[in-house]
This record gives sequence, structure tokens and C-alpha cells, in this order.
Amino acid sequence: MVALIDAHTQLFGIFGHPVRHSLSPILHNAAFRALGLNAVYLAFDVTDLPRAVQGVRALGISGLSITIPHKEAVMPLLDQVDFQALQIGAVNTIVNQEGRLLGYNTDCIGAQRALEEAFTNDQAHLAKANGAGPSSVLSGKSAVILGAGGSAKAVAFGLKSAGMSVHVANRTVEKAKALGEALGATFSSLNEVCDITADVLVNTTPVGMAPDIYKMPIASECLKNFSVVMDIVYAPLVTALLKEAEAAGCRTVNGLRMLLHQAVCQFELWTGLQAPLNVMESALLGQIK
Repeated sequence: MVALIDAHTQLFGIFGHPVRHSLSPILHNAAFRALGLNAVYLAFDVTDLPRAVQGVRALGISGLSITIPHKEAVMPLLDQVDFQALQIGAVNTIVNQEGRLLGYNTDCIGAQRALEEAFTNDQAHLAKANGAGPSSVLSGKSAVILGAGGSAKAVAFGLKSAGMSVHVANRTVEKAKALGEALGATFSSLNEVCDITADVLVNTTPVGMAPDIYKMPIASECLKNFSVVMDIVYAPLVTALLKEAEAAGCRTVNGLRMLLHQAVCQFELWTGLQAPLNVMESALLGQIK
């Protein structure tokens, strides 16, 4: 365990506004301690993004998480952006590679891995042991995504890349259409979700987030059309949507699973080491409790 911050300590952090509520420092500092790395992760409330990115270069900050409202605005400030992040149109991870800032999007992988857990069984474990990729678990399944904003884009691209068919439903149909056409996916208004049956429902809207914890993005009677319901909202941990989904007999996935898995992917991009997932999960749950 690293007990001393010194001249050799690597600096990582998160840029956002506001950002004091972020759980990322809890996750990544726990991982650094577990692996005995001389590194620290801090939260930076950033309002002047271009100057902050200049500071990354000047100070040699090793890596960053990027959150609202900077995920899109940061892209032209980087030296290179990963192809998938370009497709999504958002970056949530920066790797400083000897002065070159490289942008990635791990939200898509976080959503994909969170859903893989919900479908993982003995057969899936066997497929992974034999070298098959994540698509061995999710390929051929279908998903309805509620929302068409930045989070919806990341989730949709992640599930699409895993071999799932995707339908986008949004309050504003024009936005659902734009994302649907970009994905090669079907789309509709939220009002039509009750007429659709799929393996998975994913809420990427803020509906149900504190303080409006009793609100739901769709009516509870629609939930019988899905086997698995995932909500990326994690405050509260069990949203009204997840409570109703459980009552309807669905398997549920809370927002912490996506948060955890996207952070694991970030850590591995920064360090080249396998992230201590169990340690990060324990730290996250301890903070929530």
C-alpha cells in the first residue's frame, strides 16, 4: 500500500462541472492502493476546458476521466480519438501517452459488461474460457434503449457492437430517429414502448434520479415485455423502475454496475494492469452504504 505522495506520484483525475459528487476517486484510489501503485486520483471542477487540457499537458497528468458537460467538447482538444469514441461522439477517458492525449469511451464497454453479467451462465463461462468474445453472451439478443442523449449513444453503440439489435425510444421522436439512423436501428416515441417486446430494456434518461425517486420513464405495465431491465441511474441504487421491474419478474441491473465496469476499463487503459474489480466494487458499495 502506498502511504506517501512524493515527487514520483502519478496524478490522475476527473474533469467535470459539477464534480464533487463523483464516485470515481473512491474507485480508482482503492485500485491504486490495492496494487501498491504510487498514484492518486483527484476530482477537478473544470469550467474552462481548453485551459484545463493545456494544464494536463504542462503538468504531465497521466490520465483523466471526463464527465458532464465536457465529453463532447474535449474531443477537438485531443491528439487522437479512438474510432468507437468518434462514432459515439463523446470521450470519457483520456490517456496521456508521453505527451500525446488519446481519447476513448469506456461507457459503452461498461454498459456491455454490466449486461453480460445479467446473461452470464455456465454456457457463457465456458464460451469465454474457450476464447469467445462478449458477443457469445449478448449476440442475437434485442434491446430497447430509453433516451437519445450522450449516455444513450454510448450504451447503444456498446450493445450494437456486442451483436445485439437495438431500438431507440425517446420523448422527442426526431432525436430517436437521428440516433436510430446513425446506428442502423429502429426508433419510436416513448409512448410506443409498450407495444415492443425485447430481451433488454435500458433506461439512459435521468427519470427516477434523486430527488424525483418515484418517477418512472415508462408505465409499469410495459415491463412484462422484457427479461432484463437496466437503469444507468445509481442515486438511488434501486430506482422506481427497477423496483417495478423486479415485481414484474425481470432480472435487474443497477447503475453501479455500468459505473464500475467503465472505471475498470479506464484503469486498465491508464496502467496496462488488470484492475482489481472486487476491491473497486467493495469500495463503491461501502461509499454508497
